[in-house]
Amino acid sequence: MVNPIVSVICPIRNEKKHIQNCLESIIGQDFPAEDIEILVVDGMSDDGTRNIVEKFAAIRKNVFLFDNPGEIAPSAMNIGIKKAKGKIIVRIDGHCYLEKTFITKSLKLLERVKDADCVGGPIITVSKGYVPESISMSMSSPFGVGDARFRYSRKEGYVDTLAFGAYRRQVFDRIGLFDEELVRNQDDEFNLRLIKSGGKIFLSPEIKSYYYSRLTLIGLWKQYFQYGFWKVCVIQKHRFPASWRHLVPGAFILSLICSFILAFFVSIKFFFFFGILTIYLITSFFNSFFLSFKNGWKYLPLLPVVFAILHFSYGFGFLTGLVKFFPRMFRS
Repeated sequence: MVNPIVSVICPIRNEKKHIQNCLESIIGQDFPAEDIEILVVDGMSDDGTRNIVEKFAAIRKNVFLFDNPGEIAPSAMNIGIKKAKGKIIVRIDGHCYLEKTFITKSLKLLERVKDADCVGGPIITVSKGYVPESISMSMSSPFGVGDARFRYSRKEGYVDTLAFGAYRRQVFDRIGLFDEELVRNQDDEFNLRLIKSGGKIFLSPEIKSYYYSRLTLIGLWKQYFQYGFWKVCVIQKHRFPASWRHLVPGAFILSLICSFILAFFVSIKFFFFFGILTIYLITSFFNSFFLSFKNGWKYLPLLPVVFAILHFSYGFGFLTGLVKFFPRMFRS
């Protein structure tokens, strides 16, 4: 390939279950194959993922496989960006797949919204099974993920971040590459840098991608604990959060801890602790009831548990991150 218009970068590691579907969805775009290059940057997978990608690369001239010794997503993205030849760079993770019109609509939106440096759409969380379906519903709920509009919005508009965006190439020349310290939240940090530099990110519900949710509650806990932990590192680097939603879970957990401790020293005892917890439980049940009414009553018993995992794991991760990263803010 000489001059592709779009470079799709796939940072992956051990995605055997999903990588074939992901690559097929990119190859199957209603956009000329000769104008797309697919750069799969693999974090030294050991589950058979590489064999699948190699088969695609053997029969598709526009599919390329590169090694990522760093094994994490930001180093994979940086390798891909340096190799990419396209004017537009798209990130697609291995555990997602695209609607057929994803690239076409992304390019049309970049043409229509002239001041947008990045465009994308809401990710639709997909799953199969009682627990994964409950996780999917919670992650598509404003109560579950706050004002993260890229997870549920059905309205066009400028946003602070999104997943699987299509970036104009010059963005990377202007603000640099992804921060390789960040195991998680590297896309949020990059988008925050973009916004701070005067750039804009535009979301349209017409651009659709699908993301496989975690299969277990333990997996969800680990995922959101890491989100909370590394979010503090992002805040430390920029001295402020990109959105209030990043602070809420940590503040909630901290308020519970402080009100519990305070109860041993004041006459009203556990009034504040149980008051905060009661408000949270009522709000959680109301949102669980609403989702169950729409999707099936069988989910009602589990949804409050999933909401609690989202909020408590992120909150505890955030507080742990404060211990780790906050002191850096006072270093010269």
